[in-house]
Amino acid sequence: VNGHRNQAAIDAVADEIRGLGAHAIAVLADVGDPAAVQSMVDRAAEEFGSVDISVSNVSTRLHTKFLDISIEEWQRIINSNLSASFYLARAVVPLMKERGWGRIIHISGVDGFAAIPNRAHNVTCKAGMFALSKAIAVELGPFGITANTVAPGVIDTTRDWTQYPHLRDGYGERIKEIPVRRIGDVSEIADACTYLAGAGFVTGQVLHVNGGDAMF
Repeated sequence: VNGHRNQAAIDAVADEIRGLGAHAIAVLADVGDPAAVQSMVDRAAEEFGSVDISVSNVSTRLHTKFLDISIEEWQRIINSNLSASFYLARAVVPLMKERGWGRIIHISGVDGFAAIPNRAHNVTCKAGMFALSKAIAVELGPFGITANTVAPGVIDTTRDWTQYPHLRDGYGERIKEIPVRRIGDVSEIADACTYLAGAGFVTGQVLHVNGGDAMF
């Protein structure tokens, strides 16, 4: 379990996992730092023997008009929201190839498939994550490694609400636009990842979990 700034939060998740009878470790690491990612994967491999399944789930969604995006902001978001997935895959793939089995899952977003205004950097990253999944799927399929993308829609999760002006009144009006008439739960994203972790004949695909809000 990884986070980049709140050790207590990831410790709590690891404790919850242990409470279910499984083994877990919590590793604080900035996934935008390739050295930190490698160190995290090394720690996991030392603890568990290898890394068979990796889920890349990181995103900073800034609401910034295109001409207001500074070079620094662009590079920072590309690094955290896209390059981090490359760093993680690059670190785990050798372990997966050695065992002849692996599952790489990228958590993208609907904005990678239906562009949202004032998020050019994040839209680029979310589309790029799916492209990365396809590239890995084609190249590493012969080694028993699959790579897929989960694209969540509106999910009830922790947010920096200042970056979601279109939801300033909460989810109320937004729910009316979703066919199932509710927002998603984080457990439904976990269910999608669990499915992909077990699906050996599914690779290079994107699984949209959005209640029918967008259909592709």
